[in-house]
Amino acid sequence: QLVESGGGSVQAGGSLRLSCAARTGTFRSACMGWIRQVSGQEREGVASIDADGETSYADSVKGRFTIPRDNAENVIVLQMGSLKPEDTGTYYCAADLVTDGPVLNDTEYYYWGQGTQVTVS
Repeated sequence: QLVESGGGSVQAGGSLRLSCAARTGTFRSACMGWIRQVSGQEREGVASIDADGETSYADSVKGRFTIPRDNAENVIVLQMGSLKPEDTGTYYCAADLVTDGPVLNDTEYYYWGQGTQVTVS
C-alpha cells in the first residue's frame, strides 16, 4: 500500500528527493516515517511526521533532511540535502496507525513500502 520512488546515486554534497505514495486514504491519519537500512546494520529511523505535521529527525540527519507531507495527494517526501556517504542505504517508507506523534523507532511501524536504494559516493 506504500510505494517509494526517487532513489538513486548521487555525489557527496548533493541532494535527492524520495517520495512515498499511499494507495489509500487510510494513511492520512497515520504517523509516517522513513527508515533506512545499511547492509549488515540495524534499521535506523531517520525522519517521521505525524498526522498533525509534527516531525522528528534522527540526529544524524537534522538540518539536512526534511519530511513534508501532502495529505491531499497521499504523499510524503524525504527531501535529502548535503548527502554524505554514510547516508547510503535502502530507504523504506512506513506507516503506523496507532502511535500518537512522530516516531523513529522502526518497530512501531506496521505498514512498509518495498524500499528504494540511495547511494552516495
